[in-house]
Amino acid sequence: MTTDIRAQLGLRPIINVSGTMTALGASIVVPEAVAAMTAVLPEFVEINDLHRRASATIARLCASEAGFVTASCAAGMTLAVAGAMTGADLAAIERLPDTEGLARDAAAIQAGHMVGYGAPVEQAIRLAGARVLRVGQATDVRAYQLEAALSPRCAAVMHVVSHHTVQYGQLSLEDVAEIAHARGVPVIVDAASEYDLRGFLARGADIAIYSAHKFLGGPTAGIVAGRKDLVRAAFLQNIGIGRGMKVGKESIAGTIAALEAWERRDHAAVRASELTALRLWQARLSRHAGIGAAIVPDPTDNPLDRLQVHVDPADARITAWDLADALAAGDPPVIVRDHEIEQGWFQLDPCNLHPGEAETVADRFDAELERARGTNAPAPTRLAERRRRRFASLLRWPD
Repeated sequence: MTTDIRAQLGLRPIINVSGTMTALGASIVVPEAVAAMTAVLPEFVEINDLHRRASATIARLCASEAGFVTASCAAGMTLAVAGAMTGADLAAIERLPDTEGLARDAAAIQAGHMVGYGAPVEQAIRLAGARVLRVGQATDVRAYQLEAALSPRCAAVMHVVSHHTVQYGQLSLEDVAEIAHARGVPVIVDAASEYDLRGFLARGADIAIYSAHKFLGGPTAGIVAGRKDLVRAAFLQNIGIGRGMKVGKESIAGTIAALEAWERRDHAAVRASELTALRLWQARLSRHAGIGAAIVPDPTDNPLDRLQVHVDPADARITAWDLADALAAGDPPVIVRDHEIEQGWFQLDPCNLHPGEAETVADRFDAELERARGTNAPAPTRLAERRRRRFASLLRWPD
């Protein structure tokens, strides 16, 4: 019998060169987290005491006053906004998402940060019962616009750090913090996919929220770190709307272990291994007509690079999106990072490779590009049709 649980479950054995994507299972969980989760699963624990243990670890690794673990980064955003509105008022916590009677019932967010990550970012605010105060325009946000949004009813400012956001024309975290703190309004940073566990709080955030299951290599969970009173208020939402966002003992223990493993990780060796894969792919792709491949840095300054693959359909005889779909449909399936594929390129992210998979990815590219040049290629797929097929598949689920 195969040892690959994917085959046992009837799932495709995909190779992930897209990155730490939730839709693909986020990341390879580190052995330390697997061991901690396995060890705690058969045992009973007092959950709030386990959260206290997690708080100490989070505080040390994130240079924060306190922290806790919740279901996801998205859950952390909702709970942090809720806590900013209710404080430690248990009766108000039980009333949410009904905000009637609360002095503060809204949260501000820059227009260029109102993006989708699988769901709309601003929905995480609305789930707390808060009103969304949109600041500025998608590509142009000014200080006076944020100041105008910070009325006495504004409980928090949400600041999103992500490759999805508009990367120009936005207020910096430092500027946001200066403006918000002058009005006594806390700043919550969504840092789901970020390496830097300390920098956002140091730069003025009052709460920073991280994904345990992305670069940390932990279980599916969110980490809320920051000022003790705000973290406590967010944690107390577990007796209210946070009940549906709770994590079990295994996720808390696994997150503690993943954080401690991160502290011990040889990050330079990881980067060197990733660079080896990038150079392999770049060399192999350079053999093919119509393909350009350049190593590019992460757009939010994480210490990692990716390979950006440009496809000239006239010379390659295939479009970027049809090549991506061919790779995903083949054997084994290779899933690329295709967020901006309508511009004629996609990226390869080496952070989630198992041994030997970099070579397999290169071989799959050779096979698909040679096939495209050696046959009478079909007419390119229209991008609108490609999107329609994706949503049609979703709407047929579970069939």
